[in-house]
Amino acid sequence: MQMPKDTAALLQMRNRNIPKGAFNVTPAFIREARGAVLIDTEGRELIDFAGGIGVNNVGHAHPKVVAAIKDQADKYIHTCFHVAMYEPYVELAARLNELAPGDFPKMTLFVNSGAEAVENAVKIARYATGRPAVISFDGGFHGRTLLTMTLTGKVKPYKFGFGPFAPETYRMPYAYCYRCPFGLKYPSCGVSCADHLETFFVGNVAPEQTAAVIAEPIQGEGGFITPPPEYFPRLQAICRKYGIAFIADEVQTGMGRTGKLYAIEHWGVAPDIVTLAKSLGGGLPLGAVTGRTDLMDKPHVGGLGGTFSGNPVCCRAGLAVLEILTNDGLLARAEVLGEKIRPRLEELRNRFGIIGDVRGKGPMMAIELVRDRETKAPASDETKRLVRLCYEKGLVLISAGNFGNVIRTLMPLVISDEQFDRGFDILASGLEEISA
Repeated sequence: MQMPKDTAALLQMRNRNIPKGAFNVTPAFIREARGAVLIDTEGRELIDFAGGIGVNNVGHAHPKVVAAIKDQADKYIHTCFHVAMYEPYVELAARLNELAPGDFPKMTLFVNSGAEAVENAVKIARYATGRPAVISFDGGFHGRTLLTMTLTGKVKPYKFGFGPFAPETYRMPYAYCYRCPFGLKYPSCGVSCADHLETFFVGNVAPEQTAAVIAEPIQGEGGFITPPPEYFPRLQAICRKYGIAFIADEVQTGMGRTGKLYAIEHWGVAPDIVTLAKSLGGGLPLGAVTGRTDLMDKPHVGGLGGTFSGNPVCCRAGLAVLEILTNDGLLARAEVLGEKIRPRLEELRNRFGIIGDVRGKGPMMAIELVRDRETKAPASDETKRLVRLCYEKGLVLISAGNFGNVIRTLMPLVISDEQFDRGFDILASGLEEISA
């Protein structure tokens, strides 16, 4: 039997065999993970505030997800849904159609990832409307494929050197109240950032040529930027005025991350199309596109699909995730968690001048670090140091934001109170060090 390698040996293997472009946040190699705790190859326990970048809302190795995976793997692992159909795909689609916002008929298509979900949402919107253009937003992140990378609003590291990009995509400013692109203040601004879509049509792309507007309800990689209450209702009203499909990218915000199954529910909006992935599969690769039947059913037979899309093992995991969220009380736990997180972050902001802004919804919260609250100069280097210090103390964090100066909370929703408190104590200790 081969002896397990230590971290140093594994790191050497990683650097020898895997390109540096596949980035790593921590130097850890994980041996085991349960709930909200990672255990590395040295036996060290790490509290997880990253959740596999928002993938582990129901926790690492949730017993119901593991049981569903094992049961399905014992029966069959792959047939390709397009060759021989199977019940888990149909059952999960029906469940998502019931749960997605909106009282209109819906259909669901499964794919392998968030990027694939966005690609297919755009394909469907273009086909159904007969229009080519798509509008996304500054600060948005939609994936790393050609189209989704083009829709994404940050150049480095996602787009730099990878052009030319997909045509007929346009990007406009987002509702970033802390750094308003229009130099205004909420609420006296009148949420003019939403009305700007009408102006955008004048100088960038005509509404008659626009198939879809796509937005994350809360921007993930962009720094958990959270629009005011009026924003999405007004944006959707403009889309409806011109027959433009509104796509909510819920890849990171969905599946209970904000205390609701879909984050867009906070704004009382029912999108024409919703994309899901990340936590939907409970750790397995699964993406979904759910939308209005009149849009989803437009593409011709064979126009949508993929060999591994909606794999039966992944669909069984997805069904388990929905059961945990809706029947086992995890959504209620997420609400409670959100009520605990905001006061803790506000308390840290009161203690440390380096925290310029606290924002988000439910347990999807963030702090933006600045060198000066007046100038709002981004504390990018300090944020990197904070992530490293917290890792050394036993807490895994990930940063975000165009300036890399935002710390986000993506801990599994099953985190215990003791783990939660210990994690925030470590965060406070790290902030104290970088503020000294």
